[in-house]
Amino acid sequence: MEEIAVLIVDDEQGLRDMLTTVLKKEGFLQVKHAATGREALQVVMESHVDVIVLDVMLPDNDGFEVCRQMRLYTDAPILFLTARDTDLDKLMGFGIGGDDYITKPFNPLEVVARMKARMKYRKVSTVAMKPTLRTLDFGYFRLELESGVLYVEDKQVDCPAREWLLLVFLCKHPNRIFSVRQLYEAIWSEAFLGDEKTVVIHISRLRKKIEPDPKHPQFLINVRGLGYKMMSVKMEEQE
Repeated sequence: MEEIAVLIVDDEQGLRDMLTTVLKKEGFLQVKHAATGREALQVVMESHVDVIVLDVMLPDNDGFEVCRQMRLYTDAPILFLTARDTDLDKLMGFGIGGDDYITKPFNPLEVVARMKARMKYRKVSTVAMKPTLRTLDFGYFRLELESGVLYVEDKQVDCPAREWLLLVFLCKHPNRIFSVRQLYEAIWSEAFLGDEKTVVIHISRLRKKIEPDPKHPQFLINVRGLGYKMMSVKMEEQE
């Protein structure tokens, strides 16, 4: 079996140890642990994870909220573990990016079987996907991802690291609204404490670079009360 990194997120040490033992017997040798939502996000941000087993009831945060935040960093399959088995809970879990739902108490071999099924499905889906993009072209401006260069009307424009990361993130998710909190936690990789100025200032700087008229933006749009989104006025993905 190829080396697969598994992240188990649960505040019960006994459950983590039990799953780890079973997973390693089944060939999953790289198993990472997290007891809180914050620890789990840190693992996802700092290392590669192939599949995640996530408890819904965590001591510091709701597992659904943790899943939502994880989706900013990874598309790895997420399997929820929970004692809650209502249809509403399941629909909520699937709606925010979860891939499967396992109700406690459970047979650990069932978890392994479902993990393998999700990994197989993801592998087949990945093969059908396009290769990694090299260019994000919005017509008026484009991003050369391999060289880290921004071109506006075919002229190279200086773009500091944080602005570049923010621009790439938004351009890779066109027409999707992100709150200031989501953008801050995705780009600055730390908890958002309520100060919106950092994100707003970087948005303003980007608009001065990529917008024909920064005072009337057509690409980087503010959706009042919700956040920001990058409009795909003309967007081509090139390999």
